Amino acid sequence: MAFLELPNPLPAELTTGHFSLRPIRADDAELDYQAVIETREQLRSWEQTSWPDEGFAVEDNRQDLLGLQTRHDDRQAFTYTVLDPSATNCLGCVYVFPTDAAFLAKSTVTPVSHDAWQAVQAVVYFWVRTTAVQRQLDRELLSALRNWFGLHWGFDRTVYVTSELFTQQVELIEGTDLEVKFELREPDKPGRYLIFG
Repeated sequence: MAFLELPNPLPAELTTGHFSLRPIRADDAELDYQAVIETREQLRSWEQTSWPDEGFAVEDNRQDLLGLQTRHDDRQAFTYTVLDPSATNCLGCVYVFPTDAAFLAKSTVTPVSHDAWQAVQAVVYFWVRTTAVQRQLDRELLSALRNWFGLHWGFDRTVYVTSELFTQQVELIEGTDLEVKFELREPDKPGRYLIFG
């Protein structure tokens, strides 16, 4: 489903007792930067790149977030910041893509079951900062996302993607009833991405 065809208005936020999601903005650069730097090593496994580089600064992050905000506003893809209940601490990020997103179109997606990639309506990536993972917030976030997309977005087929190199998140998702449905290989990245549904 092309995101431009989604009904208006989209769900603006998701709130639980331990965190909330809302669309990310360039003004979130400082809070997001703190979470990114704390989680640098895990994000490199998750991204399968050297990002965030050693010289990565708040202003670099602001430019990244401005691009994400624009993409969100244009309904090309959606990015949500995960905040603590006081909205003063970034706990992670959630990214929602259509299957025809440019980077996915350049990738190779291989089914490992009888599922059809064309039936997938949303492709979700997420990360949670290290100190929040220690409180198992990543597990809580995944559960909340599954309910949110099913009940409030109306998606029948949402998949969740992680890098095979990010073993902590692979183990998290494998601990649910989700199963690997597809494998994804992005050009110039060393490992596979596992797509669970």
